[in-house]
Amino acid sequence: MKGLLKNNFYAVYSGAKTFSAFMALLGAFVSVVVSQQLLLFYMLLGIVGFSVNAIASIGKDHISKWGKYKLTSPVRRADIVKSCFLHQLIWLLVGMAFAGGVMGLSWFLHGHPFDRDIDVFMVFAVGIGISLFSGAIFLPLFYLGGEERSGAFLAISLLCAIGAVMGIVSLVNSLFGPKMSALQAVLGAAIVLGCSLAVFSISYPFTVAIFKRREY
Repeated sequence: MKGLLKNNFYAVYSGAKTFSAFMALLGAFVSVVVSQQLLLFYMLLGIVGFSVNAIASIGKDHISKWGKYKLTSPVRRADIVKSCFLHQLIWLLVGMAFAGGVMGLSWFLHGHPFDRDIDVFMVFAVGIGISLFSGAIFLPLFYLGGEERSGAFLAISLLCAIGAVMGIVSLVNSLFGPKMSALQAVLGAAIVLGCSLAVFSISYPFTVAIFKRREY
């Protein structure tokens, strides 16, 4: 498993390094400027961006032919799939660290950046939800439809993930109303996280089953 995770890391390293530098520079600007909308955009970009970059790197196995070579190594197909899911979770944590760090710095310099203290929970819930939904949709499509279509699958997965999360948020708003209490807002964020985690968890055995039937 360590070798598989290391391979995934090397595949994403170049893109992640460039994106990290961009996010660091943008974060410095966002933390100085007083703009709730800009901070919100930055947080969502960081949480979702690193995850999307991680799952996009999986398609590089098709270019290098490494995806076929992995099947000849002493690893199970389930382990290969598991490494992809863990790989995305790791970079999701990195994105959350960037988002949390810049939000904390902005809070320290200018005071609380959102209208209510509990708004930050929904921001993180939406970003995490989009990231998990995109991975849950992309990975089975990737192993089902072929690596050469990974670019199209990534776009489809991201659009579907955004639609799914926005649909859940709309449902939460219709249930609790626009003037929801702090407890209801936290519950709404928990619903978004719960749904995305459930879909992400279900996607793993589904992807394993697809990959085990795949012939090269």
